[in-house]
Amino acid sequence: MIKDIDLTTPGQGKQVSEQITALLDQGASFEGLLTFEGTVRIGGRFRGEIFTQDTLVIDAGAEVEAQIEAGLVIISGTVKGNVFARRGVIMHPPAILRGTVTTPRLQIDEGVVFEGASQMPIT
Repeated sequence: MIKDIDLTTPGQGKQVSEQITALLDQGASFEGLLTFEGTVRIGGRFRGEIFTQDTLVIDAGAEVEAQIEAGLVIISGTVKGNVFARRGVIMHPPAILRGTVTTPRLQIDEGVVFEGASQMPIT
C-alpha cells in the first residue's frame, strides 16, 4: 500500500507531507541501480547505487548496502556505504550507519549507531 508519510524538514522543525512513489517492502530484495523522482521507501534489502534529487526513506529492519546520492535521506534501518544528501540526512533509532555522510544538515537522534565520518560543506 502506497500512502502519505510525514517528513521533518531538516533545520525547520515543521512537518511536510509527501506521497510515496515506490516501495521495496520487507521480504523483498533488489540489487542494481535505483533512480527515481518523488519519495521511495525501502523496508527490505537493497544493494547497489541510489540516485535521486528527492527523498529516500530507509525503514527500521531494512538493510541497504549502497552508494547513495539524494536530496533528503531519512534512515531508521541499517546502511553500509557513503551517503551524499543535498538537503539533509535524518537518522532515527534503531538506525545503524557505517560509512561517510556528506550533507549540509545532519540530525542524529539518541540511540542511533554511526560508525564513520561526516562532512558538512558550507552552503
